[in-house]
Amino acid sequence: MLVEQRPIYLLTVNYYATALITRLISSISELEEIKYQIVIVNNSPDDQSISDLSGHNIYRLEANSNLGFGKACNLGLNWIYQQDNQAVVWLINPDAYLLPDSLNKVNQFFLNYPDISILGTEVYEPEGKIWFGWGKFVKKTGDIVVVETSLDYQDNPYLSAEWVTGCSLLINLAKFQDCPYFDPDYFLYYEDFDFCQRYRNQNHLIAITNQIKIIHEPSSITLKYGYLRLIHNIYSYLLSLEKHTHPFIFWTRFIRMIFMSLIIFPFKPKFALAKLQGILMYCQRFINVLSQKPYVKYTH
Repeated sequence: MLVEQRPIYLLTVNYYATALITRLISSISELEEIKYQIVIVNNSPDDQSISDLSGHNIYRLEANSNLGFGKACNLGLNWIYQQDNQAVVWLINPDAYLLPDSLNKVNQFFLNYPDISILGTEVYEPEGKIWFGWGKFVKKTGDIVVVETSLDYQDNPYLSAEWVTGCSLLINLAKFQDCPYFDPDYFLYYEDFDFCQRYRNQNHLIAITNQIKIIHEPSSITLKYGYLRLIHNIYSYLLSLEKHTHPFIFWTRFIRMIFMSLIIFPFKPKFALAKLQGILMYCQRFINVLSQKPYVKYTH
């Protein structure tokens, strides 16, 4: 018997993903004893089908344009924080879904371990293969690594982590004096890494657990936009290096990335061009930050 309940807000971002979000909602067991609310930030304002999702525990926030992942999450986080600054927020991808009894497990977990600020869960593909086990960051080399294996938990309910994936990320609002936020400089990719690094540097406990798991169909949305996906990936990676590594590491990787893109251009022109556009996008931001002017991002 649970002695206490805190509301859980499931926060997801819609970008032409109504069918997937419908599946996510359907995966919430009717046997769950926890008070919960689903918050959908609509990044595709012309997607009329999202309005078909309605119910007393479904709330939709209109972004009015494609804000990107981080800014859309901020819109949802700010709204949730105004409703209840002690709640637990479960940020979850629309192309993911829950396993039975997940909300009860989340509630019990934070009752048992209230000192955790940000909690990642293990993420599995439908076939049972682990998609995300934990995130590793080697600051001395600039390596930001996704590890597709489970940690050795032994008898521990959780382990400290350097970063966890935004595909399934739980935020304990009670541990924050103000509403936590994603860096708006990111449009897509690495915003979860940056989010964890910033709050880890403020002495927040970032952890990963295997007691809570979700199922995820990798890139079922973003693979539709492969070229733009790579542009944003390169841009966001460079931005992360700028923010979290030594300048020498950043410039070494920056120069090597340009050199390798030029080398492979004759053999893989589309791939190389996307990488160069990502580099150019970063350079545009860098120049405009120096001149304090707005810049134009590549959008879907």
